[in-house]
Amino acid sequence: MIVWINGAFGAGKTSAARELIDLLPNSTFYDPELTGTGLGSLLPQKRFAEVTDFQDLPIWRRLVVDTAAALLAEVGGVLVVPMTLLRQEYRDEIFGGLASRRIAVRHVLLSPEETILRQRIAHRAEFPDDPVKTDGTGRWAYDRIETYRSALDWISRDAHTIDNSALTPRETAERIADAVRTGSAQACEIVQTPDPTAETVAAGVLLFDEHDRVLLVDPTYKPGWEFPGGVVEAGEAPAQAGIREVAEEIGIHLERVPKLLVVDWEAPQPPGYGGLRLLFDGGTLAGTDAQRLLLPGSELRGWRFVTEEEAATMLPPTRYERLRWALRARERSAVLNLEAGIPVG
Repeated sequence: MIVWINGAFGAGKTSAARELIDLLPNSTFYDPELTGTGLGSLLPQKRFAEVTDFQDLPIWRRLVVDTAAALLAEVGGVLVVPMTLLRQEYRDEIFGGLASRRIAVRHVLLSPEETILRQRIAHRAEFPDDPVKTDGTGRWAYDRIETYRSALDWISRDAHTIDNSALTPRETAERIADAVRTGSAQACEIVQTPDPTAETVAAGVLLFDEHDRVLLVDPTYKPGWEFPGGVVEAGEAPAQAGIREVAEEIGIHLERVPKLLVVDWEAPQPPGYGGLRLLFDGGTLAGTDAQRLLLPGSELRGWRFVTEEEAATMLPPTRYERLRWALRARERSAVLNLEAGIPVG
Protein backbone atom coordinates (compact mmCIF):
# COMPACT_ATOMS: atom_id res chain seq x y z
CA MET A 1 0.00 0.00 0.00
CA ILE A 2 1.07 3.58 -0.64
CA VAL A 3 0.06 6.62 1.39
CA TRP A 4 0.45 9.52 -1.03
CA ILE A 5 0.56 12.90 0.71
CA ASN A 6 -0.46 15.67 -1.67
CA GLY A 7 -0.77 19.40 -1.17
CA ALA A 8 0.64 22.75 -2.16
CA PHE A 9 4.36 23.44 -1.99
CA GLY A 10 5.03 24.38 1.62
CA ALA A 11 2.00 22.54 3.04
CA GLY A 12 4.21 20.38 5.28
CA LYS A 13 4.06 17.10 3.34
CA THR A 14 7.66 15.97 3.85
CA SER A 15 7.77 16.81 7.56
CA ALA A 16 4.52 14.94 8.16
CA ALA A 17 5.70 11.98 6.06
CA ARG A 18 8.88 11.59 8.11
CA GLU A 19 6.79 11.53 11.28
CA LEU A 20 4.31 9.12 9.73
CA ILE A 21 6.83 6.32 9.18
CA ASP A 22 7.17 6.13 12.98
CA LEU A 23 3.41 5.68 13.36
CA LEU A 24 2.64 3.14 10.61
CA PRO A 25 4.24 -0.27 11.19
CA ASN A 26 6.65 -1.49 8.50
CA SER A 27 6.57 1.75 6.54
CA THR A 28 9.23 3.27 4.28
CA PHE A 29 9.78 6.86 3.13
CA TYR A 30 10.12 7.58 -0.60
CA ASP A 31 10.49 11.09 -2.01
CA PRO A 32 9.94 11.18 -5.82
CA GLU A 33 11.78 14.49 -5.89
CA LEU A 34 14.97 12.44 -5.58
CA THR A 35 14.04 10.74 -8.84
CA GLY A 36 13.60 14.12 -10.49
CA THR A 37 16.94 15.33 -9.16
CA GLY A 38 18.62 12.18 -10.43
CA LEU A 39 17.24 12.75 -13.90
CA GLY A 40 19.07 16.07 -13.92
CA SER A 41 22.30 14.06 -13.92
CA LEU A 42 21.13 11.25 -16.18
CA LEU A 43 19.41 13.09 -19.02
CA PRO A 44 21.16 15.28 -21.57
CA GLN A 45 21.02 18.83 -20.24
CA LYS A 46 19.28 19.96 -23.43
CA ARG A 47 16.36 17.61 -22.72
CA PHE A 48 16.18 18.57 -19.05
CA ALA A 49 16.19 22.26 -19.97
CA GLU A 50 13.13 21.81 -22.19
CA VAL A 51 10.84 21.61 -19.14
CA THR A 52 10.31 23.92 -16.18
CA ASP A 53 9.17 21.07 -13.93
CA PHE A 54 10.60 17.54 -13.97
CA GLN A 55 7.04 16.22 -13.57
CA ASP A 56 6.52 17.16 -17.22
CA LEU A 57 9.06 14.50 -18.21
CA PRO A 58 7.28 11.21 -19.09
CA ILE A 59 10.35 9.32 -17.86
CA TRP A 60 9.89 10.81 -14.37
CA ARG A 61 6.31 9.60 -14.14
CA ARG A 62 7.30 6.11 -15.33
CA LEU A 63 10.23 5.96 -12.91
CA VAL A 64 8.07 7.02 -9.96
CA VAL A 65 5.78 4.05 -10.62
CA ASP A 66 8.65 1.63 -11.22
CA THR A 67 10.63 2.83 -8.19
CA ALA A 68 7.64 2.67 -5.85
CA ALA A 69 6.77 -0.84 -7.05
CA ALA A 70 10.40 -1.97 -6.69
CA LEU A 71 10.65 -0.55 -3.18
CA LEU A 72 7.48 -2.33 -2.08
CA ALA A 73 8.70 -5.59 -3.65
CA GLU A 74 11.95 -5.19 -1.70
CA VAL A 75 10.72 -4.10 1.72
CA GLY A 76 6.93 -4.71 1.69
CA GLY A 77 4.59 -2.93 4.04
CA VAL A 78 3.59 0.69 3.44
CA LEU A 79 5.31 3.29 1.29
CA VAL A 80 4.87 6.91 2.42
CA VAL A 81 5.20 9.32 -0.51
CA PRO A 82 5.11 13.11 -0.02
CA MET A 83 4.71 14.66 -3.47
CA THR A 84 2.68 17.51 -4.91
CA LEU A 85 0.57 16.44 -7.89
CA LEU A 86 -1.49 19.30 -9.31
CA ARG A 87 -2.12 18.01 -12.85
CA GLN A 88 -4.93 15.48 -12.93
CA GLU A 89 -3.55 13.61 -15.92
CA TYR A 90 -0.23 13.10 -14.11
CA ARG A 91 -2.02 11.87 -10.97
CA ASP A 92 -4.10 9.50 -13.09
CA GLU A 93 -1.08 8.22 -15.00
CA ILE A 94 0.94 7.51 -11.85
CA PHE A 95 -1.90 6.10 -9.75
CA GLY A 96 -3.09 4.08 -12.76
CA GLY A 97 0.37 2.61 -13.22
CA LEU A 98 0.42 1.62 -9.55
CA ALA A 99 -3.08 0.16 -9.85
CA SER A 100 -1.89 -2.00 -12.74
CA ARG A 101 0.60 -3.53 -10.32
CA ARG A 102 -2.18 -4.11 -7.80
CA ILE A 103 -0.79 -1.46 -5.45
CA ALA A 104 -3.47 0.42 -3.54
CA VAL A 105 -2.97 4.17 -3.06
CA ARG A 106 -4.43 6.11 -0.14
CA HIS A 107 -4.53 9.73 -1.25
CA VAL A 108 -4.25 12.36 1.50
CA LEU A 109 -4.40 16.12 0.92
CA LEU A 110 -2.83 18.54 3.40
CA SER A 111 -4.77 21.78 3.04
CA PRO A 112 -3.71 24.56 5.41
CA GLU A 113 -5.35 27.96 5.12
CA GLU A 114 -3.73 30.05 2.40
CA THR A 115 -2.52 32.67 4.89
CA ILE A 116 -0.75 29.94 6.87
CA LEU A 117 0.62 28.44 3.66
CA ARG A 118 2.12 31.76 2.59
CA GLN A 119 3.67 32.24 6.03
CA ARG A 120 5.28 28.80 5.85
CA ILE A 121 6.70 29.50 2.40
CA ALA A 122 8.09 32.83 3.65
CA HIS A 123 9.85 31.15 6.58
CA ARG A 124 11.31 28.23 4.64
CA ALA A 125 15.09 28.35 4.31
CA GLU A 126 16.05 25.37 2.22
CA PHE A 127 19.41 26.94 1.36
CA PRO A 128 20.58 28.86 4.46
CA ASP A 129 23.97 29.61 2.90
CA ASP A 130 22.56 30.74 -0.43
CA PRO A 131 19.92 33.52 -0.20
CA VAL A 132 19.54 33.58 -4.00
CA LYS A 133 18.44 29.95 -4.12
CA THR A 134 16.17 30.42 -1.12
CA ASP A 135 14.47 33.43 -2.72
CA GLY A 136 14.08 31.56 -6.01
CA THR A 137 12.48 28.59 -4.26
CA GLY A 138 10.06 30.90 -2.45
CA ARG A 139 8.97 32.64 -5.63
CA TRP A 140 8.54 29.27 -7.35
CA ALA A 141 6.26 28.10 -4.51
CA TYR A 142 4.27 31.35 -4.47
CA ASP A 143 3.75 31.17 -8.23
CA ARG A 144 2.10 27.75 -7.88
CA ILE A 145 -0.46 28.66 -5.25
CA GLU A 146 -2.95 29.61 -7.97
CA THR A 147 -2.31 26.28 -9.74
CA TYR A 148 -2.94 24.49 -6.46
CA ARG A 149 -6.15 26.47 -5.91
CA SER A 150 -7.38 25.52 -9.39
CA ALA A 151 -6.62 21.83 -8.76
CA LEU A 152 -8.47 21.62 -5.44
CA ASP A 153 -11.75 20.58 -7.06
CA TRP A 154 -10.49 17.31 -8.56
CA ILE A 155 -8.00 16.56 -5.76
CA SER A 156 -10.70 16.88 -3.11
CA ARG A 157 -12.95 14.39 -4.88
CA ASP A 158 -10.79 11.38 -4.06
CA ALA A 159 -8.32 12.59 -1.42
CA HIS A 160 -8.88 12.55 2.32
CA THR A 161 -8.42 16.21 3.27
CA ILE A 162 -6.71 17.34 6.46
CA ASP A 163 -6.56 21.00 7.46
CA ASN A 164 -3.18 21.18 9.15
CA SER A 165 -3.17 24.95 9.65
CA ALA A 166 -2.83 24.61 13.43
CA LEU A 167 -1.15 21.19 13.56
CA THR A 168 2.47 20.30 14.14
CA PRO A 169 4.07 17.77 11.76
CA ARG A 170 3.62 15.07 14.42
CA GLU A 171 -0.05 15.94 14.93
CA THR A 172 -0.57 15.95 11.18
CA ALA A 173 1.05 12.52 10.91
CA GLU A 174 -1.21 11.23 13.68
CA ARG A 175 -4.29 12.43 11.76
CA ILE A 176 -3.04 10.69 8.61
CA ALA A 177 -2.27 7.47 10.48
CA ASP A 178 -5.73 7.48 12.03
CA ALA A 179 -7.36 8.04 8.62
CA VAL A 180 -5.42 5.10 7.17
CA ARG A 181 -6.24 2.78 10.07
CA THR A 182 -9.97 3.63 10.13
CA GLY A 183 -10.39 3.59 6.36
CA SER A 184 -11.34 7.27 6.17
CA ALA A 185 -8.54 7.59 3.63
CA GLN A 186 -9.86 5.13 1.07
CA ALA A 187 -8.01 3.58 -1.86
CA CYS A 188 -8.29 5.66 -5.03
CA GLU A 189 -10.37 4.05 -7.76
CA ILE A 190 -8.00 4.71 -10.64
CA VAL A 191 -8.31 1.67 -12.90
CA GLN A 192 -5.74 0.19 -15.23
CA THR A 193 -5.45 -3.29 -16.65
CA PRO A 194 -2.28 -5.21 -15.79
CA ASP A 195 0.73 -4.52 -17.97
CA PRO A 196 0.87 -6.97 -20.89
CA THR A 197 3.57 -9.65 -20.88
CA ALA A 198 3.40 -10.34 -24.63
CA GLU A 199 1.91 -8.93 -27.83
CA THR A 200 -1.79 -8.10 -27.62
CA VAL A 201 -4.71 -7.79 -30.02
CA ALA A 202 -6.73 -4.64 -29.39
CA ALA A 203 -10.06 -3.62 -30.95
CA GLY A 204 -11.09 0.01 -31.20
CA VAL A 205 -14.51 1.23 -32.36
CA LEU A 206 -15.10 4.48 -34.20
CA LEU A 207 -18.43 6.12 -33.43
CA PHE A 208 -19.67 9.20 -35.28
CA ASP A 209 -22.20 11.97 -34.79
CA GLU A 210 -24.51 13.43 -37.45
CA HIS A 211 -21.68 15.69 -38.65
CA ASP A 212 -19.28 12.76 -39.17
CA ARG A 213 -17.15 13.80 -36.22
CA VAL A 214 -15.50 10.88 -34.46
CA LEU A 215 -15.84 10.11 -30.75
CA LEU A 216 -12.68 10.20 -28.63
CA VAL A 217 -12.42 9.37 -24.93
CA ASP A 218 -9.87 10.57 -22.37
CA PRO A 219 -8.51 7.69 -20.23
CA THR A 220 -7.54 8.36 -16.62
CA TYR A 221 -4.74 5.79 -16.68
CA LYS A 222 -2.57 7.01 -19.56
CA PRO A 223 -1.77 10.23 -21.41
CA GLY A 224 -3.48 11.10 -24.68
CA TRP A 225 -6.95 10.57 -26.07
CA GLU A 226 -8.14 7.24 -27.42
CA PHE A 227 -10.95 5.47 -29.25
CA PRO A 228 -13.40 3.36 -27.22
CA GLY A 229 -12.10 -0.18 -27.16
CA GLY A 230 -9.55 -2.42 -25.52
CA VAL A 231 -7.66 -5.68 -25.49
CA VAL A 232 -9.32 -8.74 -27.03
CA GLU A 233 -9.66 -11.51 -24.48
CA ALA A 234 -8.61 -15.10 -25.12
CA GLY A 235 -11.11 -16.86 -27.40
CA GLU A 236 -13.04 -13.64 -28.08
CA ALA A 237 -13.88 -12.40 -31.57
CA PRO A 238 -12.32 -8.93 -32.09
CA ALA A 239 -15.63 -7.36 -33.21
CA GLN A 240 -17.33 -8.73 -30.10
CA ALA A 241 -14.51 -7.35 -27.98
CA GLY A 242 -15.22 -3.94 -29.49
CA ILE A 243 -18.92 -4.26 -28.69
CA ARG A 244 -18.12 -5.32 -25.13
CA GLU A 245 -15.63 -2.50 -24.56
CA VAL A 246 -18.01 0.16 -25.90
CA ALA A 247 -20.71 -1.05 -23.52
CA GLU A 248 -18.33 -1.18 -20.56
CA GLU A 249 -16.62 2.14 -21.24
CA ILE A 250 -19.42 4.46 -22.35
CA GLY A 251 -22.65 2.55 -21.70
CA ILE A 252 -23.64 2.29 -25.39
CA HIS A 253 -24.88 -1.11 -26.60
CA LEU A 254 -24.28 -1.51 -30.33
CA GLU A 255 -27.12 -3.24 -32.13
CA ARG A 256 -25.05 -4.27 -35.15
CA VAL A 257 -21.67 -5.95 -35.44
CA PRO A 258 -19.22 -3.18 -36.39
CA LYS A 259 -17.42 -3.35 -39.75
CA LEU A 260 -13.66 -3.80 -39.85
CA LEU A 261 -11.85 -0.76 -41.28
CA VAL A 262 -8.16 -1.14 -40.44
CA VAL A 263 -5.74 -3.88 -39.42
CA ASP A 264 -2.43 -2.45 -38.20
CA TRP A 265 0.68 -3.85 -36.55
CA GLU A 266 2.11 -1.84 -33.65
CA ALA A 267 5.79 -2.60 -33.29
CA PRO A 268 7.08 -3.32 -29.77
CA GLN A 269 8.50 -0.23 -28.11
CA PRO A 270 9.78 -1.10 -24.61
CA PRO A 271 8.18 -1.16 -22.14
CA GLY A 272 5.24 -1.87 -24.51
CA TYR A 273 4.92 -5.17 -26.39
CA GLY A 274 2.88 -3.96 -29.35
CA GLY A 275 0.66 -6.28 -31.40
CA LEU A 276 -2.30 -6.18 -33.76
CA ARG A 277 -4.53 -3.11 -33.65
CA LEU A 278 -7.97 -3.28 -35.28
CA LEU A 279 -10.36 -0.40 -35.89
CA PHE A 280 -14.06 -0.99 -36.52
CA ASP A 281 -16.86 1.25 -37.78
CA GLY A 282 -19.52 1.41 -35.08
CA GLY A 283 -21.77 3.70 -37.12
CA THR A 284 -23.52 6.93 -36.23
CA LEU A 285 -24.78 7.78 -32.77
CA ALA A 286 -27.99 9.74 -32.83
CA GLY A 287 -28.18 12.75 -30.56
CA THR A 288 -30.37 10.87 -28.10
CA ASP A 289 -27.83 8.03 -27.95
CA ALA A 290 -24.98 10.45 -27.29
CA GLN A 291 -26.95 11.92 -24.39
CA ARG A 292 -27.06 8.45 -22.83
CA LEU A 293 -23.28 8.14 -22.91
CA LEU A 294 -21.95 7.26 -19.45
CA LEU A 295 -18.35 7.33 -18.28
CA PRO A 296 -16.82 5.20 -15.53
CA GLY A 297 -15.00 7.87 -13.53
CA SER A 298 -12.29 5.44 -12.51
CA GLU A 299 -11.34 4.74 -16.14
CA LEU A 300 -12.42 7.65 -18.37
CA ARG A 301 -12.56 11.33 -17.46
CA GLY A 302 -14.13 12.78 -20.61
CA TRP A 303 -15.36 12.38 -24.19
CA ARG A 304 -15.67 14.58 -27.28
CA PHE A 305 -16.79 14.38 -30.90
CA VAL A 306 -13.96 15.86 -32.98
CA THR A 307 -13.07 16.53 -36.59
CA GLU A 308 -10.12 14.83 -38.24
CA GLU A 309 -8.12 18.07 -37.88
CA GLU A 310 -8.90 18.30 -34.17
CA ALA A 311 -7.98 14.65 -33.68
CA ALA A 312 -4.51 15.41 -35.06
CA THR A 313 -3.81 17.59 -32.01
CA MET A 314 -5.26 15.12 -29.48
CA LEU A 315 -4.08 11.66 -30.55
CA PRO A 316 -0.53 10.30 -30.43
CA PRO A 317 0.93 10.23 -33.98
CA THR A 318 0.60 6.48 -34.57
CA ARG A 319 -2.98 6.47 -33.34
CA TYR A 320 -3.83 9.46 -35.53
CA GLU A 321 -2.41 7.74 -38.62
CA ARG A 322 -4.56 4.73 -37.83
CA LEU A 323 -7.59 7.01 -37.66
CA ARG A 324 -6.72 8.56 -41.03
CA TRP A 325 -6.52 5.14 -42.68
CA ALA A 326 -9.84 4.18 -41.10
CA LEU A 327 -11.58 7.34 -42.28
CA ARG A 328 -10.34 6.85 -45.84
CA ALA A 329 -11.52 3.22 -45.77
CA ARG A 330 -14.91 4.36 -44.47
CA GLU A 331 -15.22 6.92 -47.28
CA ARG A 332 -14.36 4.32 -49.93
CA SER A 333 -16.89 1.92 -48.46
CA ALA A 334 -19.59 4.62 -48.56
CA VAL A 335 -18.85 5.32 -52.24
CA LEU A 336 -18.99 1.63 -53.17
CA ASN A 337 -22.24 1.18 -51.27
CA LEU A 338 -23.71 4.21 -53.03
CA GLU A 339 -22.71 2.85 -56.43
CA ALA A 340 -24.21 -0.53 -55.59
CA GLY A 341 -27.41 1.05 -54.31
CA ILE A 342 -26.83 -0.11 -50.75
CA PRO A 343 -28.24 2.29 -48.12
CA VAL A 344 -25.52 4.05 -46.10
CA GLY A 345 -25.81 3.99 -42.33
